[in-house]
Amino acid sequence: MKDAVTPGSDTEPVSIRLVATLGFAGLLSGLIIVSVFEATLPTITEYKAKVLKEAVFKVLPGISSMQELAYRDGRMVEATGDEEEEDKLFGGYDADGMLVGYAIPNAGPGFQDTIRLLYGYLPQERRVVGMEILQSRETPGLGDKIYKDADFVANFSALSTEPQIVTVKKGTRSAANEVDAITGATISSKAVVQIINRGNQRWNPRLDASPIPPGAE
Repeated sequence: MKDAVTPGSDTEPVSIRLVATLGFAGLLSGLIIVSVFEATLPTITEYKAKVLKEAVFKVLPGISSMQELAYRDGRMVEATGDEEEEDKLFGGYDADGMLVGYAIPNAGPGFQDTIRLLYGYLPQERRVVGMEILQSRETPGLGDKIYKDADFVANFSALSTEPQIVTVKKGTRSAANEVDAITGATISSKAVVQIINRGNQRWNPRLDASPIPPGAE
């Protein structure tokens, strides 16, 4: 039978040193992670801004410039950065500074996780003219077709939003407000449509009541 360890024995200092070593290692690891994050944050932020800007020009074909706008005090104004994300969108302008349409960001639940997207919208025509997935973790080979399947993405190049966008079985699209779902990824397909419909429900009343904002410089 082994002898019991009593207070004051050599084992107790060893245990204290072990705990102290593990604690120091954990603290050091945490500091390294925070330092790396802070060092790379500006690069990550700059890259995300670049991707977002490129997406605005993709979903609003024909624009020459863009401006971040916000809904404040009942009208659309130039964003200052203090607004909530859900109150901001992008105005797209032609070469003469005339408003072409809006690029509206929105997000919602997909099959696996949150889907974030940007869609181009012409309020006077009540029409979606482009859609770009900004973030998605949908199932590879199936759900990821919401941005890899060219035919599905093409659904959003001239899509009526009246009375609302609906998803139909692939190959049966017959109306201007219908989207052909992706075979094997119906949930992801419907999620994209629902995200856009919810975006329109929030923004249409605001855009209808707001004066056309000035063109971007």
